Amino acid sequence: MATVLVASNRGPVSYVLGDDGSLDARRGGGGLVSGLSAVSAQESLWVCAALGEGDREAVRRGIGEPGVRMLEIAPEVYADAYNGIANSVLWFLHHHLYDVPREPVFDAGFRRRWESYRAYNRAFAEALAAEADHGAAVLVQDYHLALVPGQLRALRPDLRIAHFTHTPWASPAYLRMLPDDIREELLAGMLGADQLGFHTREWASAFTECAAPAGPGRSRVEVYPLGVDADELRSLAHRPEVDEKLARLRDEVGDRRTIVRVDRTELSKNILRGLLAYRELLTTRPEWHDRVVHLASAYPSRQDLAVYRAYTTAVSDLAEEINAEFGTPDWQPVLVSVQDDFPRSLAAYRLADVALVNPVRDGMNLVAKEIPVVSESGCALVLSTGAGAYDELKDDALTVNPFDVSQTAEALHTALSMPPADRTDRTKRLAATATALPPQRWFLNQLDALRS
Repeated sequence: MATVLVASNRGPVSYVLGDDGSLDARRGGGGLVSGLSAVSAQESLWVCAALGEGDREAVRRGIGEPGVRMLEIAPEVYADAYNGIANSVLWFLHHHLYDVPREPVFDAGFRRRWESYRAYNRAFAEALAAEADHGAAVLVQDYHLALVPGQLRALRPDLRIAHFTHTPWASPAYLRMLPDDIREELLAGMLGADQLGFHTREWASAFTECAAPAGPGRSRVEVYPLGVDADELRSLAHRPEVDEKLARLRDEVGDRRTIVRVDRTELSKNILRGLLAYRELLTTRPEWHDRVVHLASAYPSRQDLAVYRAYTTAVSDLAEEINAEFGTPDWQPVLVSVQDDFPRSLAAYRLADVALVNPVRDGMNLVAKEIPVVSESGCALVLSTGAGAYDELKDDALTVNPFDVSQTAEALHTALSMPPADRTDRTKRLAATATALPPQRWFLNQLDALRS
């Protein structure tokens, strides 16, 4: 039995099934992995879903990492819960992404998928109830598992339950798009927790406002803005494979200035408007021709959904248009990468003169915190008001309306023109803010508050 339990869709390890039937375990990273490492492995358990065939085969064979329990959920149930509800409904609600004249449509198919989402959450609640010691602390992660706190509370009222939402929370008007009974079930699930965490006060306040009609609940709503582990990030950024990627980028960039962005091709990241702003910069400020390169890493995301495939294609097409319009035999204005290449991203961080982070809406956006920590010559941060990191970093960033392409273009010009001393001072302050609540402390603060 465990005294500290974490529940999340994706776990800290995944398995790859070889052609010969062998299973290769691969460890993941991220804030949760780092955070949970602060707790004794003997007293903790991580409950997660078996995501691929390798994971499912590991469950069938009874193979597993110590301190990790993978749940084998029927593939059709998982697909409906993960893609049909979590990523196609809740993600769109919380990020305000719906094309409202056409979406959403809550019909019988939606109700069937919601049943799968409920069953998926129930599988987690039952596993946690079976594995938790009396009075144990359970920290449930994200919008995939929004019903778990309420379900688990009914099974094990002795437990101390927290839920952390890594996305924004929808405004009341947006959440009211959901059918009344589904909205009430979603809020009741969340309110089963003793403690609800969000990255920013804005998202916490949005939840509180949405939950107000449900009446006073038992849940405390708290703000924990996840930061960066400076030592770990700098160590990763100076590995030999990153040095090799950096050398290649330097060859491609030459002595030109760099504007760096690193995102998944996620609709909320606003990559297209960022490229449009860069094109407007080159149009209105021809003095930057052949003097700047935009390093845009846009990793494919959720390519099993048609809208994401179309968005990824649109990003690549627009980058090609900019290169065709402004490029010369010796200068490619945009170097876009659509491969999941973390060493290249870290190399671009080190090379950044300007960091462009312009989401329309997101929970935190750690890229805005990571680039100032590892940029070698200091970088100017162009940051949208829609980023979760905005409130923490706004004093030392150049802030923009994420929908205002012309304002963003002008901010890019200001950032490129910034005196080195100003840029260096801003970068130091940004890095200090970015590392104020590193993952281990972020996790332990929540655990301490839950236990107290």
